[in-house]
Amino acid sequence: MVAQSLFKWRHFLPEIILLNVRWYCRYPLSYRNLEEMMADRGVEVDHSTIHRWVLSYAPELDKRIRPHLNPTNDSWRVDETYIEVKGGWKYLYRAVDSIGNTLDFMLSAKRDGKAAARFFRKVLKATHTQTPRVITVDKNAAYPVAVEALKADETLAAETKLRQSKYLNNIIEQDHRNIKRLTKPMMGFGSFNTARRTLRGIEAMSMIRKGQVKGISKGDSVSQAKFIEELFGISA
Repeated sequence: MVAQSLFKWRHFLPEIILLNVRWYCRYPLSYRNLEEMMADRGVEVDHSTIHRWVLSYAPELDKRIRPHLNPTNDSWRVDETYIEVKGGWKYLYRAVDSIGNTLDFMLSAKRDGKAAARFFRKVLKATHTQTPRVITVDKNAAYPVAVEALKADETLAAETKLRQSKYLNNIIEQDHRNIKRLTKPMMGFGSFNTARRTLRGIEAMSMIRKGQVKGISKGDSVSQAKFIEELFGISA
């Protein structure tokens, strides 16, 4: 989809739209924070409009960065964290490799063997991941059930080792903190779909921030912003 049609009828420059989406998914800001920040720059935009931008373009950002991600290694760290949706808790399954690079993520209404197995299948289908040599998890009883099911249908190799160790899973538990830091100002999501779409943008920006994009260095915010504009076809 070319930029002209992707941003049609938005009444704002694509650069302004992507700036707001990028900032919201990268920093602990509320929609009203961004509304004020735009007003300081002479741009009048309602916080509800920024909300619609995020829901539209955050999933698109996640989809578009996938072909550009560096390969991850074969040592997985898997865990789930809590996300508030409509006053209740849902479960964000997340996986990183042994050096902290994001493998994939999945928001789930349930925390059981079927959900864990569905998440493992999603990670295995990602283009930047490889079949795991070892999967490190905590003591959640759902993970052995999921791994056995995947080995039984040969989705996972029989040689794949499941290692239950809370200490060795510190890498992903630390990685959760960034997600929680960003979602805290949001004070919970109004619907499961809103949470799912927003989290796709947050996780995408996290991967970019970590330096997982080919040719874009970790900490190079200028190149990261330019890369996102090029993804959406608006770079000069």
